[in-house]
Amino acid sequence: MIICAYNFAVMATRYEKVSGVVDYAEVMVGRKYGYYFAWFMAVIYFPAMTSVVAWVTARYTAVLLGWDIAGPQAMTLAGLYLIGSFTINAISPMLAGKFQVTTTVAKLIPLGLMAVVGTIYGLRNGVMIQNFTSGAIVEVSGNPLFTAVVGTCFAYEGWICATSINAELKDSKKNLPRALMFGSVFVVFVYALYYVGLAGAVENEVIMAGGETGAKIAFSTVFTNVGGTLLFVFVVISCIGTLNGLMMACTRSFYAMANRGEGPASHIFSNVDKVTNMPTNSAIMGVFMAALWLTYFYGANLVETSWFGNFSFDSSELPIITIYLMYIPIFFMHIRKEKELPVCSGSSCLFWALAPVCLWCWLPLFLWEKRLFITVLFSLWLWCWDAF
Repeated sequence: MIICAYNFAVMATRYEKVSGVVDYAEVMVGRKYGYYFAWFMAVIYFPAMTSVVAWVTARYTAVLLGWDIAGPQAMTLAGLYLIGSFTINAISPMLAGKFQVTTTVAKLIPLGLMAVVGTIYGLRNGVMIQNFTSGAIVEVSGNPLFTAVVGTCFAYEGWICATSINAELKDSKKNLPRALMFGSVFVVFVYALYYVGLAGAVENEVIMAGGETGAKIAFSTVFTNVGGTLLFVFVVISCIGTLNGLMMACTRSFYAMANRGEGPASHIFSNVDKVTNMPTNSAIMGVFMAALWLTYFYGANLVETSWFGNFSFDSSELPIITIYLMYIPIFFMHIRKEKELPVCSGSSCLFWALAPVCLWCWLPLFLWEKRLFITVLFSLWLWCWDAF
């Protein structure tokens, strides 16, 4: 993540148009590639990630309120969070930006306290040493390394959303690279210490068995029930902030195409409200796509019998794997054109994107199991729709 963020930071110092990563794809690889990249971001990546984070936020809220995290309450809250985040961004982009800053600061409170106090607590009672010296905790179905790679990708994904507002930033050629580099390094550093603190709070078995509940147990163990509950409120707030950041990008994704005169009904999606300075029509389409992906995520992953049969996959995995594949041509062309981008950028993306393929022995089996061909077919359908 840090290597990719650095390379996009280099590009951000030179190119500034409408939508960061789409601009870089267009300049480096070509107009057609930028067009396909914009489609992918608009109809798959941003809405899929936004819907999953809305669901995650709802689950943490359900844990806080003592509700069933797998019941209808969580899905209802997920829909509420999705619409609420859209409302803030559509009505007042400036308010959404200030809310993002506030939630970022709020996020650091529980993370920092758990990193410091949890580590001290774990060293004193021996839990941390036990956790770091114990063997396997649970049996993982399939390939455990693949599960870990995908989980890590999802945990640290979302930084690319910052490039979607590059045209709205003050002196973006200076501030966006700083945000990408400092933010990426800082996030990795803070979350690494946070997970060390969690390892000092409770046994690994508790975290693995409880998921979101396990995190609340860890806070309550270290900071008492009252203090743990209060800090867990900040955890929920941080999730809402993450959702708000993704919604910022999601609501602008169709505008990124329309502003170039591309995509369906570009004259509609390029319209910007004179009062709010927000591409309202693009925002409406963005939240609609997110709602579709939330419905798909529920029907494919959260019910006993999948609604989609063999066409079911985890929408928190496939978009991330695919986008790292799509970064590779951008970095390679940057190396070729400007001859100053480290080769490690392409190599790192290649690892994140193809590690699952190597781990699953056969490419055809991987394509079938993860439904990667759906992305290809869907992209072709969108191209035909726009072309004809």
